Amino acid sequence: MSDHKPEIYVSTDVETDGPIPGPHSMLSIGCAAYLADKMLISTFSANLETLPDASGHPDTMKWWATQGKAWDACRADCQPPEQAMRDYLAWLKALPGTPVFVAYPVTFDFMFVHWYLMRFAGESPFAHSGLDMRTLSMALMNSDWTRSTKRHMPKHWFDPFPHTHVALDDAIEQGALFCNMLAELRKKNPKSVD
Repeated sequence: MSDHKPEIYVSTDVETDGPIPGPHSMLSIGCAAYLADKMLISTFSANLETLPDASGHPDTMKWWATQGKAWDACRADCQPPEQAMRDYLAWLKALPGTPVFVAYPVTFDFMFVHWYLMRFAGESPFAHSGLDMRTLSMALMNSDWTRSTKRHMPKHWFDPFPHTHVALDDAIEQGALFCNMLAELRKKNPKSVD
């Protein structure tokens, strides 16, 4: 009997008021924890109070002005970042396997999540890594970087979930997309048995 823990793919989406953490704030985090077979086993979401001395970036706030419903959703029931990130870390640690950070694009979402975890919870179970869906798309399609975006991905990779700019909605949508991509990868390259 193997004591190997399954990988839990934590599809993550954040909403922010600017391009980097510190001068700007993470407004909302949404996570959908999937097994490789696309079973959704748990979700986490929180809206966060803005950081003291931080402010919204003009370009980002101009975009938010066009997203009234999503803005209202990410500003409801806000928690202090310390509380939200401690709750998030506890949720990650309670998952029944090894959490793997997954995002589209991973560089943006991971930057905020890692910064907030380290600052407010003191640790990250993701260490310093995450899985980028666009890079996986590039490899699966044997395409150039510029042709690896969602617009160029095969339609059968997508489940009928909305992309609303509400963090949890988008995490669920992108997690299902990732699992469909993973299934295709494993079809092309069957996983060796340990």
